[in-house]
Amino acid sequence: MSEEILICRCQEVTEQEILDAIADGAATVDGVKRRTRACMGLCQGKTCGRLVQQMVARGTGKDPADVPPQKSRMPVRPVKIGVFGGQDDA
Repeated sequence: MSEEILICRCQEVTEQEILDAIADGAATVDGVKRRTRACMGLCQGKTCGRLVQQMVARGTGKDPADVPPQKSRMPVRPVKIGVFGGQDDA
């Protein structure tokens, strides 16, 4: 049943895929992210990041406080500064 539980809804990553990534050697959230694409969807891990962090802690035997959260990245596409300040500031 756990293989059907979606942890990352944006990328449709299941609990079993994350557990397999941890068994494969992923010891951090970023390690799971690289193997499964969890935390890489539209929400950028805001929905699933803590769940993945807890699963990594449980799977590696670490305290959850010792598992760092995922690294944040800048937006992929350049954005014109007028988008942030409005049309009058362009």
